[in-house]
Amino acid sequence: MEEVLQTLGWIAVVLLALVGLVAGWVAGLVTGGNKAAYMIIGAIAAIAAPFVLALLGITAVIGAGLVALLIAAAVFVAVVLAIVLAIRSKR
Repeated sequence: MEEVLQTLGWIAVVLLALVGLVAGWVAGLVTGGNKAAYMIIGAIAAIAAPFVLALLGITAVIGAGLVALLIAAAVFVAVVLAIVLAIRSKR
């Protein structure tokens, strides 16, 4: 995992967090739910995305460049937020 963080760099981690925050904010707007909670979940999911992809053996996205990583993180965040919304709607 340390190699993933060294490859990414801190600027990429900050950009990932921003992608997650924006995705969470949009999810909060669309659902009318708690924007802050969705933003926190989005930021955590976006930062975790490269590590989860590395654990799954999908390292090509990490090496493909920053834009590809940000797109993959946005997709990952959308999936995580959809799962959270599905769990919350069942309650």
